[in-house]
Amino acid sequence: MKITEPPRTPEQRKADLLARLEREMDIWVATADAEGVPCLVPLWFVRHDEAVWLCTRLTNPTGRNLRDGRRARLALGDTRDVVLVDGEVETFTCAGVPPAAAEAFLAKTGWDPREDHASYAFFRVRPRAVQAWCEVQELPRRHLMRDGVWAL
Repeated sequence: MKITEPPRTPEQRKADLLARLEREMDIWVATADAEGVPCLVPLWFVRHDEAVWLCTRLTNPTGRNLRDGRRARLALGDTRDVVLVDGEVETFTCAGVPPAAAEAFLAKTGWDPREDHASYAFFRVRPRAVQAWCEVQELPRRHLMRDGVWAL
């Protein structure tokens, strides 16, 4: 999108966001530890049942932060097509993950963490706030979700 183009409607931005969540493989995951030390990593993900599902080891900083902090900021895109998702996190062991979520993750990524190392866990991120914009003309209406409710 160029700065001279008219802004997309919130409905179009939501549709574009949902399409990106279906086609993109990696998402940036921002967390912090108890002392506030930030951690930012890309992880594979899948959107399933209105949530974003991630998988990583509980033995690394991101896994510990997701489990202990129970919050994350997820990001897609470059600086000209931004998506930010703030969400609440719930942790599942590989044995305790809902089978449909694990199967959706496998179908999208080709990897089944349940058959990998025992230190892997799944994390369900339920969106509470979503922002999406391309260029400055979309900034005024960038908030697509607030308090877990689509603001359209």
